[in-house]
Amino acid sequence: MTSTRQAEAGPQGRLSRLITLFCAVASGVAVSNVYFAQPLLVSIGHDFGLSAGVLGLVVTATQVGYGIGLFLLVPLGDVVNRRWLIVAQFGLMTLALLSTGVAPNALVLLAGMAAVGVLAVVTQALVAYAAALAGPARRGRVVGTVTSGIVIGILSARAVSGALADLAGWRAVYFASAALAMVIAVAAHLVLPKGAPVGSPMPYRKLVGSTVELLRRERLFRVRGLLALLTFGAFSTMWSCLALPLSAPPLSLSHTAIGAFGLIGVAGAIAAVPAGRLNDRGFARWTTGGALVLLTASWLPIGLAGQSLWALAGGVVLLDLAVQAVHVTNQSMILELAPDAGSRLIGGYMIFYSVGSGAGAIASTAVYALAGWTAVCALGAALSLLALLLWARTQRVSLS
Repeated sequence: MTSTRQAEAGPQGRLSRLITLFCAVASGVAVSNVYFAQPLLVSIGHDFGLSAGVLGLVVTATQVGYGIGLFLLVPLGDVVNRRWLIVAQFGLMTLALLSTGVAPNALVLLAGMAAVGVLAVVTQALVAYAAALAGPARRGRVVGTVTSGIVIGILSARAVSGALADLAGWRAVYFASAALAMVIAVAAHLVLPKGAPVGSPMPYRKLVGSTVELLRRERLFRVRGLLALLTFGAFSTMWSCLALPLSAPPLSLSHTAIGAFGLIGVAGAIAAVPAGRLNDRGFARWTTGGALVLLTASWLPIGLAGQSLWALAGGVVLLDLAVQAVHVTNQSMILELAPDAGSRLIGGYMIFYSVGSGAGAIASTAVYALAGWTAVCALGAALSLLALLLWARTQRVSLS
């Protein structure tokens, strides 16, 4: 233990912490692009003549792109130089964001959103990169730190996009993000070590297929993937639709106020690092179970949004904390299955995440258009309860 602490305090340890911090910041910047549109749905719908029932497609286009990128791009991190891959994806992301900002019609907008989603999977390359450098003893802690950056990126995305939209319109959000993506690309070129960890060469077709093989072979991988699908389906059910009741009478909140609601969920970022530490100490399954109980309970105060914004705020804190605790635990556990296939494991796992997020986005806006906020909360609670029941069932066969 003493030698481990001395190593962490030395030059190599400081370099490792610097790289982990950079990966956390860069991941937050990348993933924020997936969530920028949520507080802007009303304005985007107004500009392009989209009804409330189809506004979920704006978010879903990004999630579909994200899923494609997870399957086709993320596995490359196991066989090519990850530093080069990270720099290239941020450079291309700059162009995709610019095309979204100048979109003249809904079709171009959706195409731009999908391209942004494809390239935002650089987040997972960064998680796998940091985890590979950390080693087994610190893997949970490092994954937790990078996930904290991701959570902060998600939450600040809503606040920043809402504020910028009030000041300069929704298009300014994507122009500003394009500039930031270019800065990160240059910084990645300068900061990340040239000798990035890379696996043995493998034909691309076999590489992509091996993700499916890992999923078929590893039951823990499948279980944790299904938990991700359900928990992020619940997460997206709330966040993809929340702008609609908050912007409608009698609340009629501004973009800035709606976006600032995301900052309330910063407890999710706080939960990420402790969840990783608990995984390193062998408490992963109980962290998961406790978090899923909180997730299910969070929908009661969230359902009271029309009566009390304080109740909504409390529910948001519980929901974000629970989802991120499950997320960190899931990733830490699956990375232990095959460390040399870290990119493929993370990419495959995040496909479940993307499917859940996309389905939650389009289902919640459709349900809201038909039956209102109470029905949306019922949907989210049902997904959360299913996740809890799945976790409880796996305890009988020791999958967690």
